[in-house]
Amino acid sequence: MDTILRTHSKLELCHPLKGFAERYSFLTAPKFQNQDFRFCSRKVVKKGYTSGSVRAKSSSALLELVPEIKKENLEFELPLYDPTQTPVVDLVVVGGGPAGLAVAQRVSEAGLTVCSIDPSPKLIWPNNYGVWVDEFEAMDLLDCLDTTWSGAVVFIEDGKKKYLDRPYGRVNRKQLKSKMMQKCISNGVKFHQAKVVKVIHEETKSLLVCNDGMKIQATVVLDATGFSRCLVRYDKPYNPGYQVAYGILAEVEEHPFELDKMVFMDWRDSHLNGNVKLKERNRQIPTFLYAMPFSSNRIFLEETSLVARPGVPMEDIQERMEARLKHLGIKVKSIEEDERCVIPMGGPLPVLPQRVVGIGGTAGMVHPSTGYMVARTLAAAPIVADAIVQYLGSGRLSGSALSANVWKDLWPIERRRQREFFCFGMDILLKLDLDATRRFFDAFFDLKPHYWHGFLSSRLFLPELLFFGLSLFSHASNTSRLEIMTKGTVPLVRLINNIVQDRE
Repeated sequence: MDTILRTHSKLELCHPLKGFAERYSFLTAPKFQNQDFRFCSRKVVKKGYTSGSVRAKSSSALLELVPEIKKENLEFELPLYDPTQTPVVDLVVVGGGPAGLAVAQRVSEAGLTVCSIDPSPKLIWPNNYGVWVDEFEAMDLLDCLDTTWSGAVVFIEDGKKKYLDRPYGRVNRKQLKSKMMQKCISNGVKFHQAKVVKVIHEETKSLLVCNDGMKIQATVVLDATGFSRCLVRYDKPYNPGYQVAYGILAEVEEHPFELDKMVFMDWRDSHLNGNVKLKERNRQIPTFLYAMPFSSNRIFLEETSLVARPGVPMEDIQERMEARLKHLGIKVKSIEEDERCVIPMGGPLPVLPQRVVGIGGTAGMVHPSTGYMVARTLAAAPIVADAIVQYLGSGRLSGSALSANVWKDLWPIERRRQREFFCFGMDILLKLDLDATRRFFDAFFDLKPHYWHGFLSSRLFLPELLFFGLSLFSHASNTSRLEIMTKGTVPLVRLINNIVQDRE
């Protein structure tokens, strides 16, 4: 980790991440316990290859494929920040990911001055984002989905699958960023291409020092840098669970999946029958396949460990994926891109309140039971933006008092209690082996859509979450009920204690 030095009025840091992800060299499992940010990367092409994709002779060569990095930038002329024109801006957003741009867009719409600082402001985000269509429809972002499926399928085990009647879509990263950037530009947002290396807080404003020597003064500072936690402070031990995934967007000879359904989870393990050691590791800490078929020979495939502590090593994930694809008869012809993701889940919230305002991963907004964040943070952006506009416009609040009110709107007590329940769910999932995990999701997706939709999309609050829990328990098999009771007792006590202690 980069060193972070803090004093009462000054915070020094080394390169914050931008948006939701950063490129990285993968770390082995024991080191996961001390990592506290999301990684997502694509491999560099091996020497000798010049095309945009790398050809493979067979699926057994999957792990030898190293697709070329394609850094695609938007073709925009960005209006640059000029300190002589605006000595003090109302809001500085550090990080140019979806959440940061969404807040910048909305605050600037209200007529306030905004500066966005990011080391690569034109770079299209590298992640493959999948969302439920109704989530993007509610935010008027349907035009930012490049592919949709009428529903999803979950393979519990061989011979048992469940169809989910809920449309799913893949985010068009270029379209989403273009739409947000265009609105920011038309609203007068200024941009500065750099990394923040120091923030010095005064009574009513803050001074941000960038690595190129530029100094920018702002009334409010928003940290939207992902999981780096370089600006937002934490004061409790950080020991999250980790979701680990390896994915490829590939051209294949064929695949066995229906084209009108995406594969939300495939928990089958028959592909490991020939490898006793790997099958045992998968029995203890299972992984599933997540797949988005675009055509009969183009598909996104991702092997995922839902949550583990420490995280499953990436090499293990890749080995399981290679065995699965071979078993399914999926022969990879070429790979357009690949990604490796490590998502911290759960753990404590940041210090509430504090001078720097946060959103997204840096503000603890990842769903602790699922790893979902994009739709949740985009939905929260108007809350943060409207609070900033309201409190700045009132003229009665500034500095720490203003930030405290924004934090309160972002994390009201009902959201904090909701997150505690989701952490309770994560604590149970951490203890389930493959068979127990299958039984859990067999019951979960038998619930009324209101409950499983609401849980996955963070729409349920206490006491409705309690009814969700009771409904899940009633749908579970006797074996699963016993597992939930034995493995969930300690987390339940922790949940109750945390809720009791957390007061307004």
